[in-house]
Amino acid sequence: MCFVKYPDFTNLKALITGASSGMGLEYARQLAGKGCALVIISNEECIHTVATELQEQYHVSVTPRYMDLAQPDAAKQLYDWCCNEGHEIDILINNAGMFMFRNVNDTEPARIEALINLHILTLTQMCRYFSPDMCTRKRGWILNISSLSAYIPNFGIALYSASKAYIRVFTRSIYWELHDHNVVATTVCPGGVATRLLGLPDNLLKLGVNLGVLLTPEKLVNKALKALFGRRKQITPGIINHIGLVFVTLLPPPLRLWIKHKFIDK
Repeated sequence: MCFVKYPDFTNLKALITGASSGMGLEYARQLAGKGCALVIISNEECIHTVATELQEQYHVSVTPRYMDLAQPDAAKQLYDWCCNEGHEIDILINNAGMFMFRNVNDTEPARIEALINLHILTLTQMCRYFSPDMCTRKRGWILNISSLSAYIPNFGIALYSASKAYIRVFTRSIYWELHDHNVVATTVCPGGVATRLLGLPDNLLKLGVNLGVLLTPEKLVNKALKALFGRRKQITPGIINHIGLVFVTLLPPPLRLWIKHKFIDK
């Protein structure tokens, strides 16, 4: 197990997208617990309440921003706002995402556009706008959230899987582009995580955690931050995810399609 030397978080500020719940909120909690100031972004209005609760609990500066990151110019708007408000971002966590289990030809074009904008366009532009400042300061960390589904085609989540594959390859590439500037780019490729994104009831989420099929947000975020500050290019947490990836890859596509029709399609 490698030793991770964490920076002095009391002198750093992190920007976290999708921070009102799930993994995004957990990233905010764990970084705030280390003394890091936060800028938290969400398209849910409760982000203001979340900011107040985090600030009261951890006694750090927490600035909320309510905005829709699926808009084409969202990254530029957010970067300009940070500059105007004096927020110098040292840690960028591109966590915001959307998930839908639906065939492409059954998906509304507007939903397709929103997913592609959020997972690909906005994430890419966020890295483009914020990383030059990090390079100038010779200090910075970028964490982009991919998925285990990035490795293989998946029926019913083709858009999600393809966009997560882009995130994985893009982040591994810019890792080396930023390397000489002492800026780190890490991608995390989790399997199932017990959050609302899966759309499962609480009892099934708890069962998944107990069986080891799902990771808790707390455990996943802890591992992801260790990877980021350990300067790793990529992490796929959980041994069962590695086993599951091999198993699914070996399943013949017709059998995987039969499983989808039998147990998932209704």
